[in-house]
Order: sequence, then C-alpha cells, then structure tokens
Amino acid sequence: MNAPVIELRQAGLTYPGPPEVAALRPCDLTVQRGEYVTIVGPSGAGKSTFLNIVGLLDEPTCGSYLLDGIDTAAASDAERTALRGTRIGFVFQSFHLLAHRTARENVELAMVYQRTPRGARKQRAEQALRRVGLGHRLDALPTRLSGGERQRVAIARALAAEPSLLLCDEPTGNLDSQTAASVLDLLDALHRDGMTIAVITHDPEVARRGQRTITIRDGQVLV
Repeated sequence: MNAPVIELRQAGLTYPGPPEVAALRPCDLTVQRGEYVTIVGPSGAGKSTFLNIVGLLDEPTCGSYLLDGIDTAAASDAERTALRGTRIGFVFQSFHLLAHRTARENVELAMVYQRTPRGARKQRAEQALRRVGLGHRLDALPTRLSGGERQRVAIARALAAEPSLLLCDEPTGNLDSQTAASVLDLLDALHRDGMTIAVITHDPEVARRGQRTITIRDGQVLV
C-alpha cells in the first residue's frame, strides 16, 4: 500500500522567546494519495506555518513530518531541497512569472534546478502547458496573458516536475470570480487525474471544492 503523501505525527512549531510563540501546536494529520483537501482559518491562525512545514520551508520543532513516507527530519538540507523540488509543486497567489520570458520558458526555468536535461525541459514544459489548456500560448509573454492564463502557467510550472503534492496558497486571491472558477475547474480536473492537492484559502467557495476541509485556529489543526 502506498504511503500517505502528507503525514504529520505530533508535528508543531514553536518560536523561541521570551515569550515562546506556538505558531502551530502539535498535531496529527494524514493526507492520502489522490486526496483534495482545503485548509481554512482566520488570519494569523497558523495557515502559513502549516504551509511552510508541509512545503519543507520550515522544520517542525517537535514531532515529525513524513512526505511520501520519507521522514524529512532525517534528511540533510540538500536532501530536503531535492525533496521540495521534485515532490512538491507550489502555486501562490502572486504568479511569480518572469515578465521577459515566454510561458514555456517560465515553466522550463523551474526544471533548471532539478538538473533536467535541456531537451527534456522543453518537451515537459510544453506537455505541462497543454495539460492546463495553454498549448496555444507557449510563446506568449506574461504581459500578453490574462490573470487566469498567468495562474495556469504557474500551475503548469508546478506540475512540470510531476510532483506528489500540489500545494496552493490562495491560488485565486488575485482573480475575479469568473477567472477563479476556471482555475478551480482546472484543479478539479487535476484531482480527477489523481493529483494530491492541498489548497490554503480564506474563501468559503474555494474551500467547498475540496473533499474535506481542515480548519486551523489559534495554532491548532482541527480535522
């Protein structure tokens, strides 16, 4: 049986004081392969800390985090970087695209740090862009793309490494309602294809798209 994609075992993060601040209290959480979960909670509740732990940007100060069954606490910094680059695709509210690079080049750049051969980068970038419905916009600059298209390029960039987890932080926060709906439809389609997705959001409409919703309040994860 496949290991869960996300497994937190009494994982938490406390910032040293004085006074100490429990940004995320020890929690247990499992996200199985192919699940689509949404994470909600008020501002300052611990959602960003949760994302940083799950995204291997921060290490928990207690407990453990297993990604695809791999104990990340036992990994070196280089191994954590490699895990983050190959097993997690990030999608943010701000698209973080280079304005002077085409859609395809923006997606290709994500693979440079994974040491993907140059020829393979181009092919995989084109495949990822076609997967998100932008096969006709490969050579367009971000300045020539709509907000929804720019977010699709960002999603294609996250998918190019064929990650285990698509981790989205307010992916529709900069989009109008109609464009946001099209991006959420894309996430639904990726989920149907078997992608494991975790979306952090403040929007109840976005939260309802997931199979289940996890609430974080005052640093506590409420499953």
